[in-house]
Amino acid sequence: MGLQQYNGQIVGLLLAAGRGRRFDPSGVRSKLLQSLPATSGRTVLASAAGNLAAALPICVVLRSDVPELITQVADYVWVQCETADDGMAASLVRGLQQTADAAGWVIALADMPYVQPATIEALALALRQGADIAVPTYLGRRGNPVGFSRKHLPQLLALRGDQGARSLLQSLPVVEVTVADPGIHQDIDTVADIRQSSA
Repeated sequence: MGLQQYNGQIVGLLLAAGRGRRFDPSGVRSKLLQSLPATSGRTVLASAAGNLAAALPICVVLRSDVPELITQVADYVWVQCETADDGMAASLVRGLQQTADAAGWVIALADMPYVQPATIEALALALRQGADIAVPTYLGRRGNPVGFSRKHLPQLLALRGDQGARSLLQSLPVVEVTVADPGIHQDIDTVADIRQSSA
């Protein structure tokens, strides 16, 4: 896909290019394609994308070797990451390059399908009101997704490996946004998480 024009908007960036080896050590069975009982059978990826898109224009970063994922996000802007196996940072950088004219980003993980649109809206509002980094908290504990203003684009583009933006959260000032959303702590890592999770 060609570069999108976001003209200074806050963009939801959904990272969906990991292999999910805790779910399937062989890397063959994608956890993002599994149906969630709590979402009327929508897949993990479709649920995460739908919640993000309910709040912001989005761009989904996918693996280049799992074409089935594309059908789950066909209604949204998506881009493939040829270097996804280099780590989460590679996917993040690919998404940032695709949305280079955005004013900021709410960076979400595709294996967290229960994050509420209201949480995403609250993070975007914090960015619009001047926060450089915004993180949600529920019951006093930080979670995902995380918002970044354009100020930190150079640091984000310089990230490497599998830590994503965690190093920036540990070293830079962060605005905490309190939310009533247990979904910010709820990810899908194993087959048991599919069975145990609920909206």
